[in-house]
Amino acid sequence: MPKKLPIGIQDFKKIINGNYIYVDKTKYLFDLIKQGTPVFLSRPRRFGKSLTLSTLYYLFSGKKELFKGLYIHDKWDFKKYPVIRLDMSATYSTGSIEEFKQSVHDLITSEAKKHNLNIKKRIISSLFKEIIEELSKVEKVVVLIDEYDKPILDNITNVKKAQKVREVLRSCYDILKPTDQYLKHVFLTGISKFSKVGVFSTLNHLRDISLSSEYSEFLGLTEKEIKKYFKKNLQKTSKIMNKSQFELLDKIKDWYNGFSFDGNHFVYNPFSILIMFAENEFRNYWYETGTPSFLVKLVKKKKIDNVNIREKIVDIDFTNKKEIEKASPESFLFQAGYLTIKKSMSRYYKLDYPNNEVKNAFATLFLDNIYNVEDAPEIKHNLEIAFDKNDFENVFQEFQKTFSMIPYNLFSKNESFYHAVLLTLLWAAGIDAKAEEMTNLGRRDIVIRHKDIIYILELKKGKNALKKALEQIKEKNYYKKYSGKKMYLIGISIDEKKRNLMDFLQKSI
Repeated sequence: MPKKLPIGIQDFKKIINGNYIYVDKTKYLFDLIKQGTPVFLSRPRRFGKSLTLSTLYYLFSGKKELFKGLYIHDKWDFKKYPVIRLDMSATYSTGSIEEFKQSVHDLITSEAKKHNLNIKKRIISSLFKEIIEELSKVEKVVVLIDEYDKPILDNITNVKKAQKVREVLRSCYDILKPTDQYLKHVFLTGISKFSKVGVFSTLNHLRDISLSSEYSEFLGLTEKEIKKYFKKNLQKTSKIMNKSQFELLDKIKDWYNGFSFDGNHFVYNPFSILIMFAENEFRNYWYETGTPSFLVKLVKKKKIDNVNIREKIVDIDFTNKKEIEKASPESFLFQAGYLTIKKSMSRYYKLDYPNNEVKNAFATLFLDNIYNVEDAPEIKHNLEIAFDKNDFENVFQEFQKTFSMIPYNLFSKNESFYHAVLLTLLWAAGIDAKAEEMTNLGRRDIVIRHKDIIYILELKKGKNALKKALEQIKEKNYYKKYSGKKMYLIGISIDEKKRNLMDFLQKSI
């Protein structure tokens, strides 16, 4: 019987017993446990962090039968250890600080009850410490903490509140150092990396493997793993889409690969891969599962630009400098999974969107939440149809419709604003468009590739804008790179008073 796709399942036991596909990552777990140091790992949402902690839970609970056929099965003694497993997303962090403290206290108390402990301590740190000490009388204790930073992210635009939440969490996590003698293993996960003065400031023995090359393929799927574990799914989807497996893998790579945490190794988004094989369709599944509210808040607060954030050069320690609510836009977007390390260069990283899915998803977020374009889905659909028909007249009408829906207070007099909106719209519609491609003679505003046709767009404002735009394309030889292809040079004029595009002039090459 073919194995099922484990969509949304984060419990290791359910995956194994339910005949679901499990990609064996237990070699990484085995190596980490052998080293004997507490571990921290940050990854974007839907990347398998909770499943990893679930796997560790059953491993330390001595459930050997669940690991049959996996790497670790004949290498681990499966001795049973008491496990404290805390999911910080279960706490109540959007109310008062006192309510948050109580929810953390309740969460830890519930773990005590699972182990038949009746501890009455009111102070969180004292409660946590006593539970560890009591359980260690039986055997050394394993502590697994999932989404350590969720309460902070829930308050990310309220810096003072976030700092208070962090202090509560720190009082809890700090106990892991003085109780080290009672601990067998500690593993913490979250979305954001911590700074050296943050939540884990006293845990100087905690190993952060988030940007470790050795563990860069620990979470996410490699191409090799997709070919091995999803062989039947590849065959089925290939047949349904009428593509060769080579063509299918190439498209899957464009859409869902490209996440890197060291700049050298690249992995696929596991959640999107599962949904894609289930639906046999390419879509922005990661975005459709729900955009984190903290992301929208931060984009607005920090006035993040989704166009100019691309190809950023950052210091190699760019995620460690500040706490997440004070982080730079590029650091924040990297930790949220909207940017990734595309290249490692000694002391620097180059960041960019991982793939088409994320680029399109982030553009959709901007259309919906920043530019407030109400009819965005209809406009995107109409754009696809117009480009398929090579009908730039209708393409231009959809451009104009988009600008007409953007609130007055969001407009800028700069050409770059219009340029950014068009790119955002094109990306959200899944159109292959590039921003300001450089040539030896200058920059062309926007290059669009659709099927076998190239469109080169130049935006201008002022007198004789259309003529000047086309002249610039010709004078700078922007089009020569694409000689031999069907091509259109398009000048577009901007009407500043009406805050819209006025007209376009098109010339075929």
